[in-house]
Amino acid sequence: MAYEEKQAWALGVIAVVGYAVYVVLVLSRMDGQPLADVPYIGAMLWTIGIGIVAGIVAGISFGIASRNDGLQADERDHEIGRFGDHIGQSFVVIGGVSAMVLAMFEAAHFWIANVLYLCFVLSAVLGSVAKIVAYRRGMQ
Repeated sequence: MAYEEKQAWALGVIAVVGYAVYVVLVLSRMDGQPLADVPYIGAMLWTIGIGIVAGIVAGISFGIASRNDGLQADERDHEIGRFGDHIGQSFVVIGGVSAMVLAMFEAAHFWIANVLYLCFVLSAVLGSVAKIVAYRRGMQ
């Protein structure tokens, strides 16, 4: 398995696990109050921060483990990377537009922040899945 494919797997899993932990933390704090009133900022910042650190640690670990295989990415790796990034970026755009619409309708900050976070997670997952599929089945 190529270094870039391992990295795609790791980032996809980290995004899903991090968001799942965030959702559990927020839902556990509801205590009968409306969801928009639940304190979410700390949980969001911690899960994002830990996800970033986990991604860096995974990249370093895979780099160390693959150092004998060579980390030179070829043209195929670059093309798959661009393909996955382009696919994943669609959810960044969707998140930005959704947050803008929510802001126009003066939605609570909770909803704006959470739609952005969800779309960033979906972007990471969709981009990772696209890369993994491209590595497994090839590019068209």
